[in-house]
Amino acid sequence: MTHFRRQYLHDHPGWTDFTWDSAALSHLLEQVNFQRGALSGQLSILGLDARQEALLDALTDDAARSSRIEGELLDELEVRSSVARRLGLPYGGLPELHRDVVGVVDVTLDATRNAHLPLTEDRLFRWHRALFPNGQRGVTPIVTGAYRTDADGPMQVVGNRLDNPTVHFQAPAAGRVPDLMTAFLAWLEAPQSLDPVIKAGLAHLHFLIIHPFEDGNGRLARTLTDLLLARADRRRERHYSLSRQIQEHQRAYYEILERTQRQATPDVTAWLHWFLQRVLDATAQTQRALRAVRTKRAYFDRHRTAALNDRQLGVLNRLFEPFDGKLTRQKYVRLVGKHPVPGTLRRQAISEDTALRDLEGLVSAGLLIREGAGRGVHYRVLLPDEADTPAFNADVFTTGRRDGADEP
Repeated sequence: MTHFRRQYLHDHPGWTDFTWDSAALSHLLEQVNFQRGALSGQLSILGLDARQEALLDALTDDAARSSRIEGELLDELEVRSSVARRLGLPYGGLPELHRDVVGVVDVTLDATRNAHLPLTEDRLFRWHRALFPNGQRGVTPIVTGAYRTDADGPMQVVGNRLDNPTVHFQAPAAGRVPDLMTAFLAWLEAPQSLDPVIKAGLAHLHFLIIHPFEDGNGRLARTLTDLLLARADRRRERHYSLSRQIQEHQRAYYEILERTQRQATPDVTAWLHWFLQRVLDATAQTQRALRAVRTKRAYFDRHRTAALNDRQLGVLNRLFEPFDGKLTRQKYVRLVGKHPVPGTLRRQAISEDTALRDLEGLVSAGLLIREGAGRGVHYRVLLPDEADTPAFNADVFTTGRRDGADEP
């Protein structure tokens, strides 16, 4: 009986000559480019401090979520500490750095702050070594700073069901990788009339089909995509996170990749449509976040003369991050105990009586409103009037969950 190996896009001649239906993508591409321009306009009217705060939030989120896609959960406070140090921003009270976190952050920042520099083979190798500073993933040694060899067999993307492993994709043989990467990098740096966001989507797909490294291909694909989007925006600062969108739509991401990688023709319209939608969603999410930053600034400016202790200030800042549920006395105790005291690495445990005094002090100062009665008492931020911050969108304060801020 004759066995035929399943064919992938890279098995067909001319597979890198990608084609797409421009008419089918034109409306979505117009929306993407309009929203990128609107986002740039919002950033231009932010003060320096607010822009740096937004940048710190965006880079922290991007680096943490990119690793989460690969199943690695980085401590977000460590990531934030690393980003703050690299940007020259205050990091008092944030934890010491772990070597793996430093590498992820350094690669993210190099791609965006130095987007104008060519992407070369050497630069890719340096990124790869930085992602795996110990030369291993978990306890498994891997080759870093060099293309894969396939010494242990072909490079495959395999489902994680041990009872029924499924090969979702098999990359080109290792012997083809150097030539494929040489052509890819030449294409990436060549002057073209291509829309830069379309080019970013093509580069992401192209790199993942080659799958040039033993590990870390997904993170590097997102990194080089960030580089190309930074070039498209002509900014050294990246305020929207494609990694967040991929992580939130992870199953659909893998499904569209697999369908495209298994095609017999290089028509990538479906992939580009999915990619453009994620870029559009990323810019929309960032615009909501920037509105939240402006609202936060207006709030603290209004109460700049209030005498706050470190606990109160820390919890108030947390309320302007994605926060699920209501602020109660018990939750206040947990929030204070979860974060280090500013200027130290010490975490502070407090009693519910102390929490109640802090909360009632914030109510008296006009920073919080007390609502409910008895066991149902909770507190919420007394926001500036919408007339003071016309772009405010209250939804940003009620979505998401972070730092275990669950209901008691």
